[in-house]
This record gives sequence, C-alpha cells and structure tokens, in this order.
Amino acid sequence: MEGMNEGIVSIMNSVGMIIGYSLAGFGIGIGILGSKIAEAVGRNPEVKNEIVSSLMMLMIILAIFVLLMFAFCFMLLFFNPFVV
Repeated sequence: MEGMNEGIVSIMNSVGMIIGYSLAGFGIGIGILGSKIAEAVGRNPEVKNEIVSSLMMLMIILAIFVLLMFAFCFMLLFFNPFVV
C-alpha cells in the first residue's frame, strides 16, 4: 500500500512540475515575442497590421498547445494507467 502512495505522490509532483515549467516557458516566450514585435513595429511602422495579425495567429496556436498540455496533465492525474 505504501508503494502506491509513493507512486501517486511522484505523479502529482511531476504533473505540478510540468504545469509550472510549461507556464514559465510560455511566459518567457511571450515576453521575448512581444519585445521582438515592438522592435519590428518601431523599425517599420507601416506593416503594423500584418505583424499584429500574424502575432494573433501565433498566440492562438500557442494557447491551443497550452490547453492540450493541461488536458494531458489532468489525464495523468485522474486517468493514470501507471497506478494500479
């Protein structure tokens, strides 16, 4: 019985680390992307609409990946095939 509790604790620990590291990476990536967008618009202001539209498309794709990561983490928590 004690081995099963250690397995659940290690799975919960790894899921927390997955969520924390992925959101930290997502935040750092968005910050870098925002600085590069500001640099591009400052360098060439007449293409602002094209840059912003491509940025929105990229942000939608990144948000979909983050939601898929959350779905994977919750599947690991609640429907875990590794815990007997």
